Amino acid sequence: MTSSPGATASDPAFRPPAPADPGLYRTLWRWHFYAGLFVLPFILALSVTGSIYLFKPQIDRWEERAFQNLPTAGAMSADQQLAAVMATESGARFDAYRLPERAGDAAMVQVTRPDGATRQVFVAPAGSVLGTLDPATRLSDTVSRIHGSLLLGRWGDWLVELAASWTIVLLLSGLYLWWPRPFRAAGTLWPRLRLRGRPLLKDLHRVTGFWIAGLVLLMLVSGLPWAGVWGTALRIVRTELGTLQGTQDWKVGVADPHAGHHGAMQAASAMHPSTTQGLPLSAFVARAQGERMAFPVLVLPPHAPQRFGPPTGDVWTVKSEAQNRPLDRQVTYNPATGALVGRKDFADQPVVDRVVNTGVAWHEGQLFGWANQLLGLFTAIALIATSVLGVLTWLRRRPAGALGAPPPGSGAHRRGLVVAVVIAGLLLPLFGLSVLVLALLDLVGRHLLGHSKPASVN
Repeated sequence: MTSSPGATASDPAFRPPAPADPGLYRTLWRWHFYAGLFVLPFILALSVTGSIYLFKPQIDRWEERAFQNLPTAGAMSADQQLAAVMATESGARFDAYRLPERAGDAAMVQVTRPDGATRQVFVAPAGSVLGTLDPATRLSDTVSRIHGSLLLGRWGDWLVELAASWTIVLLLSGLYLWWPRPFRAAGTLWPRLRLRGRPLLKDLHRVTGFWIAGLVLLMLVSGLPWAGVWGTALRIVRTELGTLQGTQDWKVGVADPHAGHHGAMQAASAMHPSTTQGLPLSAFVARAQGERMAFPVLVLPPHAPQRFGPPTGDVWTVKSEAQNRPLDRQVTYNPATGALVGRKDFADQPVVDRVVNTGVAWHEGQLFGWANQLLGLFTAIALIATSVLGVLTWLRRRPAGALGAPPPGSGAHRRGLVVAVVIAGLLLPLFGLSVLVLALLDLVGRHLLGHSKPASVN
């Protein structure tokens, strides 16, 4: 151990506590070590992209800055704005009208072109078309795809889920290694800053990891319903077994890139009944304004496509798609009379959906505003710092020319660990499938590198 002024390696106040079960300690340390090596690049990538996505509302508004603070004199009706857009988008299908967030902001009209491409067209209060954005290439959407699949499609989605599963194992094993034996506040609840070198790095790693473990676990678990394998299992339980009714309003995994294009082409081949009969768009925009929903507020004509689930049906729909999901509401109207047909609030969702959507809002930093964003940013930065500190601690301990993996433990604890791994594998399917692969790589690595010099538990 590296000494520091006022402390020596033999000083009991600075000597790490001995584990009660050295075999179990070494085994979990070994798992912690390999899990850390695997998830490190994913932690860095997902923490950075996740930190950016936390500020999606601000990013989106900045990206739309050219369509804000416009003159409101001579403002036209929503019908006139829609007509101006459709005049520039020949043959396109009207999908949605988004109410301006503030006075002087442009309205957004989403259309699907005959080739299946979706575009967001911004129209000024006075009716002039200002510009067009491709939703697939917007900054926040691009960051979201990197965060969810590393731009690798379905394989990337599985990799991210696998990394999330192993990060959970990393945190749980880290908490066991952190547990003080016996309890001592210094080095457990706060780092001993009088230390130097590897002992100080280890203290910083352990203490920081402890304080953020709960936040990181909550972040990981709240993201699992979107993951391809775990989310699909939840969807099967939710729908196929008949436990819950209705369509979930969050995506699962990475959709087939050809499916969306094909669906858009089919939908574009038919006109909405709302374009030729019933009340005009302006009537339902007025109703949407009266609902005072959280931004963004969309007005969708009959049979309009939705991000998740089937088209809206033969009704006009007004809905909030706020990232703070508990604020979301949806109201439907008869297209001919404008009479209220249905209303769905957050409280009307099944308990499972409310729990998942609350987790989604937390994960995206929108559950309680700026405080949620800053807490998420702190969690990501602290997770990166903890990971880097762990790597530096390993590099200082690693023998020259060897991997420096902790030696395998032995003892009666093995049976309990097998049970724990089986349970974890059932709860985290990709983790379970990867355990055998990891064990094989461990054996091959030890054979190629030779038996490394035993590493000190301290």
